Amino acid sequence: MLDDENYDEWIKLLTDDIHYWMPGIQARYRKDKNQIAPDRMAFFDDDLEYLKLRVSRAKQPSAWAEDPPTRHFHLVSNIEVEVTVDPNEWVVHSVIVNSRLRCEDDKMDMHARRKDLIRRVEGGALKLARRMIILQETVLLSKNINTFL
Repeated sequence: MLDDENYDEWIKLLTDDIHYWMPGIQARYRKDKNQIAPDRMAFFDDDLEYLKLRVSRAKQPSAWAEDPPTRHFHLVSNIEVEVTVDPNEWVVHSVIVNSRLRCEDDKMDMHARRKDLIRRVEGGALKLARRMIILQETVLLSKNINTFL
């Protein structure tokens, strides 16, 4: 879905209270467990309305950074599911590689871990309620992040 830039369908898989967060991380000593904190810089800290704005912007002719379009490849692996105290919610851990190619020689790979909260909503559908994306890099090496991870 994301590889095909089918963002309108992807948005439908999100809950109304989605929190889509990619915090910046800091290289710290092992004894300091606070590499990630909600009060520090984040690459993304989005709710549903902001995600819809990002999708809308991506479809605009003025999105010149995407013309010609980026070719995406998302590889998701190492999926682990945890039960929670709520029988309608699950925590899902995964590893993702996002390979992006644009034009002839513009290539970038991003490696990250994801921690998702999946919720069964009314009607029985499963939707994404939270996503925390942890990049492996402490400094973003990419020119931009015009993708969803």
